[in-house]
Amino acid sequence: MSAAFAQIERDALTLPAEERTALAESLYESVEESGLSPEWEEEIERRVQEIDGGRAKTIPHEQVMAELEARFGA
Repeated sequence: MSAAFAQIERDALTLPAEERTALAESLYESVEESGLSPEWEEEIERRVQEIDGGRAKTIPHEQVMAELEARFGA
């Protein structure tokens, strides 16, 4: 690894957790190509905002699995 990388990493690790998370997401998005159309990207963002804003009803994984099990069996 380069010295620049090492310095950036050291600096980044001093950030608060929330800022490190935002930085990691930003870096990931800069190299990750989702292959999704812009319309799907927009829809995903809309749904995430609804969940984060408390406007969408979510169902816990355990409940979903229990309902599937009850409906379709093991």
